[in-house]
Amino acid sequence: MNFHILTLFPGMVMNGLNTSIIGRAVNAGLLSIEAVNIRDYAFNKHQSVDDYPYGGGAGMLMQAEPVYLSYEAVAEKIAARGAKRKPRVVYLSPQGDVFSQKMAEELAQEEDLILLCGHYEGIDERVLEEIVTDYVSIGDYVLTGGELPAMVMVDAISRLVPGVLHNDVSAEFESFQDNLLEYPQYSRPEEWHGKKVPPVLLSGHHANIEKWRREQSILRTYERRSDLFEKCELTDKEQKWLEEVLKSRESGQEEEN
Repeated sequence: MNFHILTLFPGMVMNGLNTSIIGRAVNAGLLSIEAVNIRDYAFNKHQSVDDYPYGGGAGMLMQAEPVYLSYEAVAEKIAARGAKRKPRVVYLSPQGDVFSQKMAEELAQEEDLILLCGHYEGIDERVLEEIVTDYVSIGDYVLTGGELPAMVMVDAISRLVPGVLHNDVSAEFESFQDNLLEYPQYSRPEEWHGKKVPPVLLSGHHANIEKWRREQSILRTYERRSDLFEKCELTDKEQKWLEEVLKSRESGQEEEN
């Protein structure tokens, strides 16, 4: 998969993505990540890409033409490789749909993905209308630019590309699969600070281990992410188990009081 990040700060993006799992995947040829400097397409000697917004207001606005030219350069390169359709262009913006695991799975099917990073007070609306196919937000808060959100998206999407993770099945069992959080995990030693590893994990009984993990995922999601829990589908048996656990906890609290 090929990521093309349009940004004013290519060093920030590449320094963050050339490490760990993502960096190894790039070196192995499983991913391609390029950061395209929008300033290279400025039409003045100072490489300025911003100007005051019409109508007044605080801050500066990124101009349309440098953004468009940087996009065109990438799109032409993709077309030269024989791509049959224009690439999707994601503008990182708090006005977009909130990024999710489901969205990551969808975008991981693309051969090329262009991520557009805004800065200052945003980007001239006209170029957004011209090139952007998707508006995506990573949360309801304000950042100084789109670089960090772009890096978050690249990381999440890359993990779903075949071969990127050493254990290809591990991505299937991480948080947010089936709208459930990941179960608690333990490593050596068996006892640490007086806390012991749950006996079922030492039993070697794989069916019981998987059952325990599923139940822990259900319970953890119920306790920590009610918004996700409302979306998950439980079997009648699992629903009954959860009700019994919660009822047992309530009884225990009443006895303590």
